[in-house]
Amino acid sequence: MEKQKTLGRSHLALILVGFLAITVSFLAYAKNNNLIITPSAMPALQNLAVATYLVLLASFASIGWGLYKMYKTKITHSDSTISSIIANAIHNKRSKQIFIISAIGYGIFFAFTSGIIIYKPDINATDYGFPTPPHIELSPCCDLPGYMPMIFAFFTEHVGLQIIPINLLLLVTVSFLVGLNFAVSSTVFTIAKSGGRLGAFGAVTGLFVGCPTCAGTVFTMLFGFGAGATTFTLFLTSFEAQIQTIFIAISIPILLVTPVIMAKKIRSQNGSCAVEPKQ
Repeated sequence: MEKQKTLGRSHLALILVGFLAITVSFLAYAKNNNLIITPSAMPALQNLAVATYLVLLASFASIGWGLYKMYKTKITHSDSTISSIIANAIHNKRSKQIFIISAIGYGIFFAFTSGIIIYKPDINATDYGFPTPPHIELSPCCDLPGYMPMIFAFFTEHVGLQIIPINLLLLVTVSFLVGLNFAVSSTVFTIAKSGGRLGAFGAVTGLFVGCPTCAGTVFTMLFGFGAGATTFTLFLTSFEAQIQTIFIAISIPILLVTPVIMAKKIRSQNGSCAVEPKQ
């Protein structure tokens, strides 16, 4: 038991270190929001921009590895904790497939609606001052923390990528949570269908939070932000991107709480942490 607690703390430390590194990398840009750009400052800003994305990738790896090792520990040493119930609930072939499909599917949808994936058949990138594609460009300054540095990559005049650090973070985080919600929901539904007393609410709870991007997308469509885009905000204005981000970020606590609610229902039904739905 003591060994299990030690392992759990080490895995949690990996996750916390990853999020702390992301926070620090975002805050490193706080003082650059109103910076007056000079040619002599550009090399330092470019280096900071590259370092930001390297830290992001390393942080994702740290968080992902910590979550995976925590999951394996909970499977190997099952107990009655909520995290163990959730781990066991998705530890079957069907739930894993649902997790992967829903996470990737939502991730693609998010990438389109948030402007990460650019497809504008009615606009040519070259008309806004970008070189003839293929072309990649790093914009190191200046905006609020989390919104810089931006990466623009154009594969054709109509197709490309617009990567904003906070949107990249939300893409990974929310896609993972949506996948988790759908996977746990599938297990709850299986238990309810096989004669459990979890009821309809328990079977579909996670499905109601399956599209946290939609509210922000509808809002920006209704109010039509983005009409005055400039070169470095070609497809999204800063204000529109921030509104979209706020809507999606608000949904994260819901996405976190919902699996906990379903896990408690599973525990009350089974009386233990072990969940063995049919595969």
